Amino acid sequence: MKILIVVDSIDVEDSSGSKANVALIHNLIAARFDVLVYHYTLKKISLAGVTCFAIPEIKYSPLYFLSRFQRVFSRIFKVNLASFLEQMFGFSFTFFNDTNSITKALKKTKFQPDLVLTLSKGGSFRSHYAVLKIPELYDKWMAYVHDPYPFHFYPRPYTWVESSYKQKEKFFTQIAEKAMYSAFPSQLLLEWMGSYFPNFIKTGIVIPHQNAKYNLEEANFPDYFDPAKFNLLHAGNLMKQRSPKSLIEGFKLFLNQNIEAQKYSKLILLGNASYHSKMLNEYQKDNLEIYIYNGNVAFDIVYHLQKNVSVNIILEAKAEISPFLPAKFPHCVEANKAILSLAPYYSETRRLLGHDYPYWTEADAVNEIASIIEKMYQLWKINPNNLLLNRRDLEYYLSVDYLRKLINDLEK
Repeated sequence: MKILIVVDSIDVEDSSGSKANVALIHNLIAARFDVLVYHYTLKKISLAGVTCFAIPEIKYSPLYFLSRFQRVFSRIFKVNLASFLEQMFGFSFTFFNDTNSITKALKKTKFQPDLVLTLSKGGSFRSHYAVLKIPELYDKWMAYVHDPYPFHFYPRPYTWVESSYKQKEKFFTQIAEKAMYSAFPSQLLLEWMGSYFPNFIKTGIVIPHQNAKYNLEEANFPDYFDPAKFNLLHAGNLMKQRSPKSLIEGFKLFLNQNIEAQKYSKLILLGNASYHSKMLNEYQKDNLEIYIYNGNVAFDIVYHLQKNVSVNIILEAKAEISPFLPAKFPHCVEANKAILSLAPYYSETRRLLGHDYPYWTEADAVNEIASIIEKMYQLWKINPNNLLLNRRDLEYYLSVDYLRKLINDLEK
């Protein structure tokens, strides 16, 4: 099968979404599909074993000059026109110019795919908008939806209403109706989006974030990491809705109740956490057993640490439901270390780990967090291998073999 992938970015350092996209691309290649990647990273990037075409930005068009004028105007007069303009047009001038650039490049390709797979990241669905303007691709189109969209369809506490919500809702209605297939990283997200756009239930399949192999140089351990200790790692952005306060308080409570554990235990938080900077600075000052780095950490370092800590932490927001499959979930499964899941009762992470998984609790349950960490610590003291995840079912679910089966089943 020939697959044309249209994607915003293949730079694994720019977001967790791009890491997930690249992992999916790698596994489609490993599954021996004939893959061509058109990407809008706006710089030359190569991926092993696949032909990548960097889509050029259209720089001589009214939309391009309007987008630059808007930026200059906003910078000089300190007035943000984005909300006003998007309320009128639905999207920014930059968005329209970007999608025109993608559409123009796609119309020139001589590649004849059996499947056109559109991937995006964050709140951007540029590749989807571009393919909507090419009706001849509809019967081959699989629209991958990585997160709820538009933003007012996010579950609480994430939900908020954009000025352009009506146009964005119309945009996604068109995707649901025009794409031959839709794909989602989680079963709960498929059901969630299908409740707003019913056609997704008819066309949707679940393609989870992939457990891909990365050819990375073996990184040295950073100074703050001692592999002989009982290390708990949370790697990833701490958004406003994902406060680590209860996690830290639970870890401190565990240490207070297990004094001997203080010299053997460490909680490590890596990733951007600008909304929580003040709180994290206070915790870091008085707690030598806690290391916090508020900023980007290179992927190879994080990947290396995930494989060598005792426990990987997946922290989600306090909510009624979390339909997201965190992009780092496959990395944590591959690391084969116990996962401390701090998530709502109804969450994709908990669904996959299983309702009898022993290391799950709600994100704000301080006492329960402390209790779980203590159980893990006691098992680690006996033998660190007691904290191996050992989930072959999840390894298969995130694997090349399962992905190959999903794609081949489309033709049946």
